[in-house]
Order: sequence, then structure tokens, then C-alpha cells
Amino acid sequence: MKILVDADACPKKVLQICMELGRRYAVAVWTVASFNHNIISDYHVVVGDNDQETDIKVLNLSEARDIIITQDWGLAAMVLGKKTRCISPAGREFRNDNIDFLLEERDMKAKLRRSGGKTKGPSKRTGEEDRRFQECLEAILGEGTKAT
Repeated sequence: MKILVDADACPKKVLQICMELGRRYAVAVWTVASFNHNIISDYHVVVGDNDQETDIKVLNLSEARDIIITQDWGLAAMVLGKKTRCISPAGREFRNDNIDFLLEERDMKAKLRRSGGKTKGPSKRTGEEDRRFQECLEAILGEGTKAT
């Protein structure tokens, strides 16, 4: 088991929580980001800045029982197929029973934007999201490991 972070757009607080919980539960934390980002991690993989390059690397590195951190719903759908657990930085766990709905929502919003419509962007990150993320990650880690 490892924690694998899609670090291109991951909030710093989420990375910090991953590192702290990874140490506590003796689980390696891997980060993947393009060379445009300055990420400090024990296991950091640098990729180019081509579209989807980070996602492809995360997908290729993921294995059953890993915990993937991403806000990319498409990547979440793919890694779920590899029997991983997947969490958004906001603390929402992507699961097989909710991913289809999320992908349909993403598709509808993309169609709206292509036709000239506007969709609401993400709101400012809150401490509540950090708390939810930490609780979700810790619950998953607690299921598969013992804290040190």
C-alpha cells in the first residue's frame, strides 16, 4: 500500500496531511507532478508538462490497495478500476457507486461551456475541507494498517 498524490494541483495542506499520516501509518507517500512544480517528497516522480502526462503516470504507478489523491474525476474512474481507494483534496471519496454520476456531471458542464455557458469555478479552500480530507484518509489508512 502507498499513498499516490496527483500533485500538479494538490493544495499544500493536503500534501502536508499525506506526509504526516504516511509517517504515522508507515505508508510511503509518492508524489507525481510536472517539472513546473517544486515538490519535496521522499518518492517524487517528475513528468513532462504534456496534457494528461501526470495522470497517466499516476495510473501506471497505481496498484490494488493504493490510496490515490486527485481532483481529476477521469483519473479517479480509471484508478478505481485497479481496485484502489481514491480521495479528492476536499475529502470526498470517489467510489464505484458515485463515479458515474460525477463523470456525467462533468460532461454536462463541459457541453454547457462549449456552447458559451458559464459554470461556477471552485470556491476558496476552507479548513473544513482539510479536516474532512484528513478524516477520510485516516479512516482508510486505519482499515489497512496500524499506526506507529
